[in-house]
Amino acid sequence: MGIRNTFDKMAEGCKRVGKRNWIIIGAVALIGTAVCLNFALSGSKASGGGFDYNGASTEASGGGNSGSDNGASGAENADSYFSSVQVSRQRARDEALEVLQSVVDNEKADEASKSEALSQISKLAKEMSCESSIETLVLAKEGFTACVAVVNDGKASIVVKCEGGLLPGKIAQINEIVYEQAGIEPVNVNIIER
Repeated sequence: MGIRNTFDKMAEGCKRVGKRNWIIIGAVALIGTAVCLNFALSGSKASGGGFDYNGASTEASGGGNSGSDNGASGAENADSYFSSVQVSRQRARDEALEVLQSVVDNEKADEASKSEALSQISKLAKEMSCESSIETLVLAKEGFTACVAVVNDGKASIVVKCEGGLLPGKIAQINEIVYEQAGIEPVNVNIIER
């Protein structure tokens, strides 16, 4: 009897939230997870000795280009990496926006669902704007040749390619840019050298 009552209470709570809200929450969570996993898996292939916000080494495990390879193939692989991450990130965000926009455009959706979808669209737009600003400003600094930023739920992951290695001064520059553009403190910023 106790399990049945618990199940009934859970079912009643789910009904109060509404199917559309659960669909929105699930879609946003799924897409956010996909973006993070894609970024994490792509980043784990970069055994290029990144640093955390304190400047401590965060050697990534796994294969891939170490960044110390000489020749055109190393540069092509790094360029390919940055391009593919940016395309994957944009594709995931476009899919999320499409799902959320379909909720907003659905005449049968209740106002709470539409409001939540609009809120999520606004949040994604702000994160995309922050990512673009961070990438542009990092690349404007001397020594950085490539940058991809992923901002999600008050955290940021920044993958950079830089000349001369990722020194503490460069880490400080990135942290400052991320804080100014997204309001994210260095403790929530993961910086990886590719």
